[in-house]
Amino acid sequence: MTNALGDFSPEERAAQEERLRKVWKTPGGWRYWTSVNNSEIGMWYGVTAFTFMLFAGVLALLVRLQLSVPNNDFLSADFFNQAFTLHGTVMMFLFAVPIFEAIAIYLLPSMLGARELPFPRLSAFGFWSFLIGGVFVCGSIFFNSAPNAGWFMYPPLATKEEYSGIGADIWLLGLSFIEVASIAAAVEIIVGIMKCRAPGMRINLMPMFAWYLLIVAGMILFAFPPLIAGDLLFEMERMFDWPFFDASRGGDPLLWQHLFWIFGHPEVYIIFLPAIALMAMIVPTFAQRPIVGYSWIVLAAVGTGFLSFGLWVHHMFATGLPQISLAFFSAASEAVVIPTGVQIFVFIATMLAGRVIFSVPMLFGAGGLVIFVIGGLTGVMVALVPFDWQAHDTYFIVAHLHYVLIGGMLFPVAAGIYYYYPFVTGRRLSDAWGKVAFWLMFTGFNIAFFPMHFAGLRGMPRRVFTYPGDIGWDWFNLISTIGAFIFATGVLTVVADIFRPKTKLGDLNPWRAGTLEWTNDPEENWGMRSVPIITSRYPIWDQPNLQNDIEAARFYLPDAKSGRRETLVTSVLDAKPIQCLRVGGTSYVTIIAAVALGGVFIALTFHWWAVTIVCGILTLMAILYWLWTGTAEIPEAPDMDVGMGERLPIYVSGPASVGWWAMFITMVGDGTAFASLIFGYFFYWTIHSDFTNGLEGPGMFWPLVAIGLFLVSWALMLAARSLNRADRIGGARAAIAAAFVVTVAASVAGLLGPYVHGMQPTAHVYPATVWIIAIWTVVHAGVGCIMQLYCLARSFAGIMTARYDQDITNVTLYWHFLTITALVAFGVIGLFPVVR
Repeated sequence: MTNALGDFSPEERAAQEERLRKVWKTPGGWRYWTSVNNSEIGMWYGVTAFTFMLFAGVLALLVRLQLSVPNNDFLSADFFNQAFTLHGTVMMFLFAVPIFEAIAIYLLPSMLGARELPFPRLSAFGFWSFLIGGVFVCGSIFFNSAPNAGWFMYPPLATKEEYSGIGADIWLLGLSFIEVASIAAAVEIIVGIMKCRAPGMRINLMPMFAWYLLIVAGMILFAFPPLIAGDLLFEMERMFDWPFFDASRGGDPLLWQHLFWIFGHPEVYIIFLPAIALMAMIVPTFAQRPIVGYSWIVLAAVGTGFLSFGLWVHHMFATGLPQISLAFFSAASEAVVIPTGVQIFVFIATMLAGRVIFSVPMLFGAGGLVIFVIGGLTGVMVALVPFDWQAHDTYFIVAHLHYVLIGGMLFPVAAGIYYYYPFVTGRRLSDAWGKVAFWLMFTGFNIAFFPMHFAGLRGMPRRVFTYPGDIGWDWFNLISTIGAFIFATGVLTVVADIFRPKTKLGDLNPWRAGTLEWTNDPEENWGMRSVPIITSRYPIWDQPNLQNDIEAARFYLPDAKSGRRETLVTSVLDAKPIQCLRVGGTSYVTIIAAVALGGVFIALTFHWWAVTIVCGILTLMAILYWLWTGTAEIPEAPDMDVGMGERLPIYVSGPASVGWWAMFITMVGDGTAFASLIFGYFFYWTIHSDFTNGLEGPGMFWPLVAIGLFLVSWALMLAARSLNRADRIGGARAAIAAAFVVTVAASVAGLLGPYVHGMQPTAHVYPATVWIIAIWTVVHAGVGCIMQLYCLARSFAGIMTARYDQDITNVTLYWHFLTITALVAFGVIGLFPVVR
C-alpha cells in the first residue's frame, strides 16, 4: 500500500521525520518533567509504582521477621500495626492498580496505532497526583503517623481518633487523592480505546490487551466512586462528628464495610484482568498463532467484570447478615469461577494449537497460572459460608489473598517486564538471570505462603504482632519467613537484571510478535511513523510489508507541518477516520494543578483550613488556565490534509469529540459515587424501624422548590446551546446568565430545607445523611456555576461561537447529569419521608 500521493523521496521523508522529532521532542533539563509524552508518563508511572512495591515488600519482610519466632519483640505492637496496614495499602492502591495504568499509558498508543492518547496532560496530572499522594501516605511511617487500623480501616476503631490517631486521616485523604489519578487514567484509557484506534481497527479487531483494559477502566468507574463516597462519610465523622458509623446515634459500621467491599472485591479483578491481558499478548506470540476463541475470551472478561460487582458480601459472611443474602452471594462467588476458567482454558488451547517457544515470559506466566489456580481453589472454599465462618480472619485468608494476587498479578507483571523490555529499551533482559529469578520467586513464594493455610486452620488470627510458643504456630511462621526472604531475593534478581548493562538489539520485533506495537522504534517519541490502516488482529503476521509501509510514511499523518502534536480520532465501532485531533504538549500546568490539589488534601488532613482554601483557589485557577489554553482551540483552518488523499476536520463537538466522551465517562463515575450516598440513605432506612428517630425532616416545600429551579436551569442551558448554534449569541449569553442565577437560587433552596427545620447533623444519622446528600448536590451545582461563567467568558472572548461550540455542548451534557442528581437527591430527602 502506498500513499495516495505516491511514495515520498528520501529527502522528503527525512524532512518529515525532522519535523516530527521537533514536535514530539521531550524537553531537556528541568523542563524534562513537564513532558506529557505517553512514553515518559508511562515510564514514570511504572517506575514509581514498582518503587512503592519494593517499599511495601520491605515492610512485609519486617512483619515476617517479627512473626518468625514466638514472643518476639523485634517490632513494637504499634509499629507492627503501621507496617502491615501500610503494606496492604501500598500493594493494593499504590502498586497493583497503578502498575497497569502505567503499562496502559505506555503501550496503548502503539497497540492501537495512534500517535498519542487523547488527553496526555490528563495522564501527566494523574501521575503527579499519584506520586504526591503516594509519598504522603508512605512517608507517614517515618514520623510514626502511618495508618494502623488495617488497609480496610474498619470503624469504629478507625473513626475514633484516640485509637487511630492522624494515620486514619492520612489514609483516607491520601488515598482519595490517589483515586483522582486512577479515575483520570480510566477516562484516558476508555476514550483512547474507543476513539483513537487506527483506521480499520474495528472493535472486533482490537488487541486483547485493549479489550481487557477497556473492561478494567469501566470497572474503575463503578468500583472506586463508592470508596470515595465512603471516605467522605468517614472524614465527616472524624472531622465534624457526623455519626454515619456511630451506632449510638443511628449509624452503622456495616455501611462502611458495604461501601468498601463494593470497591474491594471488584478491585481484585481490576488487578487480575490486566494481568490476564498481558498473558493474552504473550501466549499467542510464543505459540506463534492467533489466540484461540477471541470472542469467547472477550465475553469471559466482560462476564468476570460484571460478576465481580455481585461478590462484595463474600467478605462479610461473618457479620450476621440474613441467610438469604449469604446464599445469594455464596452462589455468586462460585459463579465467577466459570468465566475465569474460560480465560485460562483459552490460553491452554492456544498453546496446544501452536508450537510453544519456551521462554522466560512464558515461565513466569505458567508459574503465575499455577499459583493463581491454587488461590482460586481456596477461594471456592471460602465462598462456602460454613467454611468461611471457620477460616474468617485467620492466616488461611492471608494465604488465599496472596495466592490470588501474586499469582494472578505479580508473576504476569514479571512476564510482561521480560516480554516488553525490548519494546521499551531496544534491549533484552537475560534469559539466565530471568530463570534464576523465576525459580527463586516461585519456590520462595510457595514456601512463604503455603504454610499459612495450615497456620490459619490451626487458629492463627490475622494481624497479631506476636504469639505464645506452645500452640503450634512457630514452625509455620519460621518457614514462611524463610520463604519470604527467598522470594524477595528473586524480586531483587529481576531488579538487578534491569539495571545490568545490556547490548542494543538490531531488531524491533525480537519475539516475532504479530501485534502492532512491535512496529515502533523505541528511540523515537512520535509513536507511529505513520498511522496505518489495520485489517487484522495480528497485522504484522497478516499484512505483508506493513513495517516498511509504516516507516515509508505511506499511511496517515506522515508529517507535522502544522508544528502541532496530532493524532487521528476514529469512529467507535468501525474505526473510520473522523477528526485530526491536536493534543496538548509539554506544560507546567499539570504539575501546578496536581501540587495545588495535593495541598488541599494534605491541609485537610491537619485541619489547616486557611491553607485548604488557598490551595483550592490555586487548583481552580490552574485548571481554568489549563482548559482555557489547552482545549476547544479554534484552528487556523477547518480541516487539514492527513495523508491518503483525505482531509479531516480539526475541530468537532458533541458525541464525535473526545471531550464529550470524557465528560460523559467522568459523570458516570460521579453518578456512581452519588448512588453510593443514596444507597447509604436507604441502608439506614432498612436497618431502623424508624430511620428518622422522630426527628423533623427537611419538609417538602424547599426540596420541591429546589427541584423546580434545577429543572428551569436545565431548560435554560438547553436553550442557550440551541441559541448559540443558531448564531444568536446575545440570546445564548442571556440564557446562560439566567441559568447561573437560577442555579444559585436552586442551591440556596436545597440547603434551606434542612437548615430551616433545624436538622443538627451531629445529633443523629438521619439529619447527617440529609445534609450530606444536599451538600453533595449543591457542590456539584457550584461546579456547574463555574462552568456557566466559563462559557460566558469564552463567548465574550470570541472563542465559543456557533461553529465552535464544544464548551457549551459539554457543559450542557454536565447539566443533564446535574439535573438527574438534583431530582433524585431532593426527591429522596424531601418526598420519601412523607410517602414511605
